Amino acid sequence: MTFLSAAQCLIGKVFGAAVNSTSDDDCVFTYDCSAAEKKSVPGDKGEDGQPIDKGSDTILASTFSKSGSYFALTDDSKRLILFRTKPWQCLSVRTVVRRCTALVFTASEDQVLVADKSGDVYSFSVLEPDGCGKLELGHLSMLLDVAVSPDDQFVLTADRDEKIRVSWAAAPHSIEAFCLGHTEFVSRILVVPSHPELLLSSSGDGTLRLWEYRSGCQLQCCDLASLREPADHQDHKGLAASRIAFWGQESCVVLLCECVPVVFIFQLDASKQQLVFRQQLTFPHRVWDIVFEDSQGLWVLQDCRDAPLVLWRPVGGQWQAVPEGAVSRRLCSHLRESWAMLEGSVGADDGFRSLYKATFDNMTSYLKKKEERLQQQLKKKRQRSPLPQSPEQTKKACSEQSALGC
Repeated sequence: MTFLSAAQCLIGKVFGAAVNSTSDDDCVFTYDCSAAEKKSVPGDKGEDGQPIDKGSDTILASTFSKSGSYFALTDDSKRLILFRTKPWQCLSVRTVVRRCTALVFTASEDQVLVADKSGDVYSFSVLEPDGCGKLELGHLSMLLDVAVSPDDQFVLTADRDEKIRVSWAAAPHSIEAFCLGHTEFVSRILVVPSHPELLLSSSGDGTLRLWEYRSGCQLQCCDLASLREPADHQDHKGLAASRIAFWGQESCVVLLCECVPVVFIFQLDASKQQLVFRQQLTFPHRVWDIVFEDSQGLWVLQDCRDAPLVLWRPVGGQWQAVPEGAVSRRLCSHLRESWAMLEGSVGADDGFRSLYKATFDNMTSYLKKKEERLQQQLKKKRQRSPLPQSPEQTKKACSEQSALGC
């Protein structure tokens, strides 16, 4: 098993991969992005002629290929770094046009697709260091995730403007369908590996949706807030998924949300094309990442130095934590040795918080400003008008005016 520690390194400059086998010669591979090559780009200077800030080397996104043979990451220094995993070796460091938000390998593992904040997707060859091309998808908003169909025929993109676009890979400008229905940004999408016609999506609207993506037909919408315990918690914010994982062995769909230490477990009924909610796993610590291993179960990486990695399996229809075994002990030992790298994730800003729509109560603001205007008008009127006099003062003023008249 190859496990990427540090929650796929979405925070920090260094990632570590603990490589485990049945023997005792397992090891840890680490890579520091701050030591990676930085290539000079023509025109990469500010108005004063000085080089502009090239980024802090913080890792923004990462992914494994389907077989696990390759791993790629991108950082805010506008680099795409490609690795071979068997054994671990850095293959190439390439420059991207803009800071990237998501990346995915094609099913054939000959290309890696990189999506950026401007709505563009670029294709980089895995074996040819100079192989790069832009997919003309025509997006106008930030892309948050990208996926490919198992036959590499379609490229699927999720954006900030609530849309999922299904495009032909051979002719990216040709749109097969839109999957529309989310009311907030679409944070994650996943084509179901064992059922390549189905797509899962999560959004800032707090829903998990199942689609037949080639037709754009929504098959099901699950409201996560209604599934939470306690049941009276109905706020959908914070329920955008940072990870969707699928386990073909049990047809399980697992959802990890960005702000809550909760993992939702569903079972996919393929014959009915429906998701059935099975269980909510609640953790006392922040959960950094989740990943399935076919022969083991669900690995959960959490913010707990004593037990950073916990294995869960279904037992009698209920998911339970498995007592620590030899594999868990070795991996946890590696993680504790790298804990200084991991704990930088504690208290980090939530990645999706700035993407939620801002709401305004225009009527309340209008009425308040109207009341302020009326008060100001009344004040000015009082300042222009003389104060009313008492009857005695009025009688005296009239007598004085009569005497003057005489």
